[in-house]
Amino acid sequence: MPHIAVAVAGSSGRMGRMLVEAVLASPDCTLTGALDLPGSAALGQDAGAFLGRHSGVTITADLPTGLAGADVLIDFTRPDGTLAHLAACRALRVAVVIGTTGFTPAQRALVAGHARELALVMAPNMSVGVNVMVRLLEQAARSLGPDYDIEIVEAHHRHKVDAPSGTALAMGEAVARGRGVDLAARAVYTRHGHTGERKSGDIGFATLRGGDIVGEHTVLFAGTGERIEISHKSSSRANYAEGSLRAARFLVGRAPGLYGMQDVLQLGA
Repeated sequence: MPHIAVAVAGSSGRMGRMLVEAVLASPDCTLTGALDLPGSAALGQDAGAFLGRHSGVTITADLPTGLAGADVLIDFTRPDGTLAHLAACRALRVAVVIGTTGFTPAQRALVAGHARELALVMAPNMSVGVNVMVRLLEQAARSLGPDYDIEIVEAHHRHKVDAPSGTALAMGEAVARGRGVDLAARAVYTRHGHTGERKSGDIGFATLRGGDIVGEHTVLFAGTGERIEISHKSSSRANYAEGSLRAARFLVGRAPGLYGMQDVLQLGA
């Protein structure tokens, strides 16, 4: 298998460091670039310094330098940063794995525009287990039918800035597809005060934030006399990094288009 040249955005952040470590440990990937924000204290450092090793890749804020020679950029940053990276990657013909969440509908449309000329994998969660769970949720919602109330509970660390998580929303979309309904019309994101009885067909969301929780998601199907819970708990970000490398391998030689982890893992219907 040929080596894949990988650049990492946000390389000094929590997820960025996990990605750098995974690329350096991979037998078929080579780290060729490490990007960070202008003004970051990490600029000019070796990307592998936090591991006590020399990678030969210097962290930079200069996009052409950081993307030089890369086949794929892996980006878990913020929406504005990701969009700037996409423009540079489009010019340089570098495929992109996008793990960034919190995009607005307008920003998603911009991503889709880049995908007309660039191969992209975009997913709210790169975990293999989470994406298998999403597929199971769609089937469960279809099979159980409307008599089961659906609630989605997610928990993340105190630093997460968007809510509900992109993963929780993807799970909501999955159960909505299974029921043949539009999530936007059925989602309930807040409950406070005298809310009245739960409306049949609602898909509820609850968000927890605290400590250093990496990521936990539970989808509850509550029926009469029984309930089914499907859960996923992440104990580290390593599963996101490994899923991202699978996505990077998928993109090599791929035609332009906007792909998801369902494509990477061949989880289509």
